Amino acid sequence: MNDMNWLAIYPEIVLLAMTCVIALVDLYSRSPKRTLTYVLSLATLVAVALMHLSYFRGGFTLYAMQGMVVADPMGHLLAFFATVATFITLVYARPYAADRELLKGELFTLALFSLLGISIMISANNFLVIYLGLELMSLSLYALVALRRDHAVSTEAAMKYFVLGALASGFLLYGLSMMYGATGSLDLGEVFKAIGTGQINKQVLVFGVVFVVAGLGFKLGVVPFHMWVPDVYQGAPTAITLMIAGAPKLAAFAITIRLLVEGMIGLALDWQQMLIVLSVASMVIGNVAAIAQSNLKRMLAYSAIAQLGFMLLGLTPTVISGNTFSAANGYSSAMFYLVTYLLTTLCTFGVIMVLARQGFEAEEIDDLRGLNQRNPLLAAIMGICMFSLAGIPPAVGFYAKLAVLQALVSTNVTGYIVLAVVAVLLSLVGAFYYLRVVKTMYFDEPAAGPALVAAPTEVRVLLSLNGAAVLVFGLLPGGLMALCADAIRLALAT
Repeated sequence: MNDMNWLAIYPEIVLLAMTCVIALVDLYSRSPKRTLTYVLSLATLVAVALMHLSYFRGGFTLYAMQGMVVADPMGHLLAFFATVATFITLVYARPYAADRELLKGELFTLALFSLLGISIMISANNFLVIYLGLELMSLSLYALVALRRDHAVSTEAAMKYFVLGALASGFLLYGLSMMYGATGSLDLGEVFKAIGTGQINKQVLVFGVVFVVAGLGFKLGVVPFHMWVPDVYQGAPTAITLMIAGAPKLAAFAITIRLLVEGMIGLALDWQQMLIVLSVASMVIGNVAAIAQSNLKRMLAYSAIAQLGFMLLGLTPTVISGNTFSAANGYSSAMFYLVTYLLTTLCTFGVIMVLARQGFEAEEIDDLRGLNQRNPLLAAIMGICMFSLAGIPPAVGFYAKLAVLQALVSTNVTGYIVLAVVAVLLSLVGAFYYLRVVKTMYFDEPAAGPALVAAPTEVRVLLSLNGAAVLVFGLLPGGLMALCADAIRLALAT
């Protein structure tokens, strides 16, 4: 192991350096459109994404900083998707932010610092590094939510997010400290070895796992740690809502794999049961609560709770008594599910931001009335997204749900087959509120407002490509699924 292998963290170094440069350049920028800041931010994201993609294609695993950081294919693929998500978010956000006096240098620099925190979390191989990345990401997002200082609802959302986020960080930190006390190490590899010996205090270890799972539940936004999600989604400016709803979910998934699978697989029978409870509760409460929502962003918040609950199912069949199960199948299915959910979420909020540019916030489902008559392209893109979230073919959400269900059913264990049936039934409940949006767009009379909905060219082109990707990956999912499977396989092999 080369402790000074800086190659492992070159993408993060480039991202940090360029973020500082962008912050300095913006100080002397006189353009109200922040054109130079915007272009530099996008160029940085493209460069970092290409670096992660190149490293992923190399297929190697590197350790750096005395083993505290690991650069493996899973980390690079997740960081690549997080960088692409940030790129798309900034493109969608620029016209929206310009109409609301949010187009400031802070929008770009905080978004990049948030991505840096995400990248650090994804590549962490040490408890302290995980916490460092978590705080960098979280503090940047708290500031972004409060960026619209003269808006009472946004300020309230920032306060709730900060208080509950601090509570979540406390849970995770307390759990990690108990893990350290039980195993005597902060490195995930050493923790894994210590658990394997069986020469540790099992009671302290299990308590630590409970707090770690609780902290991860807060960051994922699953029941019963979901109370911040609807209020923050609704209260934050839509551009910031997308930053919260997108890339950070990949970071939460990464540290879930790093902590529970790579570090605590020996305790799988303990955390497995907790994940099952969180998963089922999230699907029940998320889907049922979403039906009652008239606010589109709150509906999507409860939808996110249900979707992440479904994703957690892929992480549950890890240890099967009397059976050998290829856990990588479940993990890769969960990763594929999360990536495709991210793709659909970007597209959905992109449409909402385009509609919101007409002088009002398109936050109510009724604001989409007759959208097909006003702009058939936007209606078609939104319809594809709703079909994907509902799991209706040929959108990619169908194959994502199918992959997770196959991972459960292939265990041939009655309990997991029952879980798969419950997940299917709850998905049918969720289809109602997604199809309600489609019905509103295509069958209701148009809402009052401009006859046509316009959008800048770059937003329109990117949104069209985003919507097409949701459809194409649904028709041809094999390539992306293979990437996720290879990433998980190589990560678990090290």
